Amino acid sequence: MKTIIIIPARYASSRYPGKPLVVLTGKDGVPKSLIQRSWEAAMAVKDVAAVYVATDDDRIREAAEAFGAKVVMTAESCANGTERLADALSNLDETADLYVNLQGDAPLTPAWFVEDLIREMKANPDVQMATPVLRCDHQTHANFVEDRLNGRVGGTTAVFDRHMNALYFSKEVIPYTGRSFGPDDVVPVFHHVGVYAYRPEALKAYGSWPVGPLETLEGLEQLRFLENGMPIRCVEVDGQGRVFWELNNPVDVARIESVI
Repeated sequence: MKTIIIIPARYASSRYPGKPLVVLTGKDGVPKSLIQRSWEAAMAVKDVAAVYVATDDDRIREAAEAFGAKVVMTAESCANGTERLADALSNLDETADLYVNLQGDAPLTPAWFVEDLIREMKANPDVQMATPVLRCDHQTHANFVEDRLNGRVGGTTAVFDRHMNALYFSKEVIPYTGRSFGPDDVVPVFHHVGVYAYRPEALKAYGSWPVGPLETLEGLEQLRFLENGMPIRCVEVDGQGRVFWELNNPVDVARIESVI
């Protein structure tokens, strides 16, 4: 099953303008942009035919081409990453059986998160799309709660049924627990990892659906699938001791740099 990873990236982020070109410096002292680190994370995934950066901005295109990435230009009207992938399909020089959306603000995404997602899709041909979920440790849960208490939109959480099909995604911390957790506690909250795998038909359908009320309220693109009755398979992944955090706010730069 041929798989292509596409990294959607836009300059005009409402919460963090210019985010893809924010520079992150690791222990080696080498500064690299967020989009380059996300591209390097995508390039580490096994058995992928190609990796593209999808953008409508020439500044991002130039930066991506400078570090060797393939780039596909998309319309300025794309409101989110999934719309950008759907638009990219008509502009790519090649087709695939599976498209993976690895968002450009998640450079800490381990390769095995994506590999687990691809494996799930291969094993279940009826699944039209899938996304990873990661059980929060006590520190990640505390960070989520802290962000919400301070009026920041941090990570997204997910709840799902016994068959691992999503019930809901939210920028609030769900399910509500009303408590904090210690290092040895099993936290009943799952962090939604911002990666999606779609079959081409699911991407094409997404582009034809109107934006629904839940997507509008939460600002979460994946809710459009649920609002139109398309199941989303949640795949629980193992962090293997790695810290996973997305760059949503300027405060996250220090969090991510502490890991890299």
